[in-house]
Amino acid sequence: MSRQKNIDAQTAFAQAVMEGDLDALDKVVAPGSIDHDPGPHQGDGAAGYKATFTELRAAFPDLQVEVEHLLATEDELAFAYTISGTHRGQLMGHPPTGRRASYRGMQISRFDDAGMLVERWGSSDELGMLRQLGLTATTPEGEERAG
Repeated sequence: MSRQKNIDAQTAFAQAVMEGDLDALDKVVAPGSIDHDPGPHQGDGAAGYKATFTELRAAFPDLQVEVEHLLATEDELAFAYTISGTHRGQLMGHPPTGRRASYRGMQISRFDDAGMLVERWGSSDELGMLRQLGLTATTPEGEERAG
């Protein structure tokens, strides 16, 4: 597997998400692919990613992902990114706020020799996104939680 093939596969993944062509994920996600930081109710493989990004795109129809830093090896990619969009649909049980959010994340993806995503580890600042949308509440102890 080459570094460029990994980059091309990850680029195709991001394009599928941003364009809403989630069936294209079947071409870059291996059956049984495991996400070690899954979204709520996310299963394995392309179907799991499709479910997660269908929900996210419904909440943020103008969703954009901008890669800001990328490192590649023969079988892995690590990258930092910013996700942005306008909250125009249901999100975690909350009605649309009409507010724009922009939040950062990092991800490591591992690919097989065929250029298919087989594992993913990642983290994004979802609390920061919820704050920007006004969807957090403070507990009596002063701790913030999703509202």
